[in-house]
Amino acid sequence: MKKREISVNLPQDLDPVYSNRIQVAYKDDEFTFVFLHEIPATNQARAKAIVSISPKHAKNFAQVLLNSVKDYETKFGEIKIQKESQLEEDNVTIRGYN
Repeated sequence: MKKREISVNLPQDLDPVYSNRIQVAYKDDEFTFVFLHEIPATNQARAKAIVSISPKHAKNFAQVLLNSVKDYETKFGEIKIQKESQLEEDNVTIRGYN
């Protein structure tokens, strides 16, 4: 595959956001990611960004993310994740966005 370079314009007023939870929805022609900041000790979260991409870009994104995590772990060590039983307890229903 031929590599190419693109120039990215980052507006000066573009603020970075922190997200500690994500909701993923999909339909036949797009994947939608809702990046949330869950407020500690509450049952509330604030949507920080909503991003929709094509299925092709979603699959590409998944591979890029997997490669980035592997690279990160090579440099900084394995990322520890919760046991499956704890993940099930953390499974929540998100209301307010469909």
